[in-house]
Amino acid sequence: MTEAEDVRAAGMAKMEEVYGFSVNPDDLPGDYATMTVDHLFGRVWTREALDIRDRRLLTMGVLAALGKADLIGIQFQAALERGEVTEEQVREIVLHLTHYIGWPMSTEVNAVAEHAIRRRAEGQATEAPAGTTKAG
Repeated sequence: MTEAEDVRAAGMAKMEEVYGFSVNPDDLPGDYATMTVDHLFGRVWTREALDIRDRRLLTMGVLAALGKADLIGIQFQAALERGEVTEEQVREIVLHLTHYIGWPMSTEVNAVAEHAIRRRAEGQATEAPAGTTKAG
């Protein structure tokens, strides 16, 4: 394998590990998926200094601060499914972030956190977004 093929394989494997699904950039138009898989997951998320849980918690904070509740919901769901956090910890994350992002922004973060907890309690797995493949 070439270095580029190794990075692609590592990126797809890490994305699968982090979210339970991956994308094949060759199946999607443009370079966005290529950069996501090859750089973000193939080179950044594979670094050893932080584990997946650490990176996910950082990502949750950034997404909350940006008001991206829909994306933080994906993080909550994946973290619960992977056993990285408990339901109590998800709620504590919301309370902690509320003091930094403010109550107006945190109401939606709280709603998606409770939705992720409900889905887990009901045994519903994370749905892979369009253009992705779900782990089987």
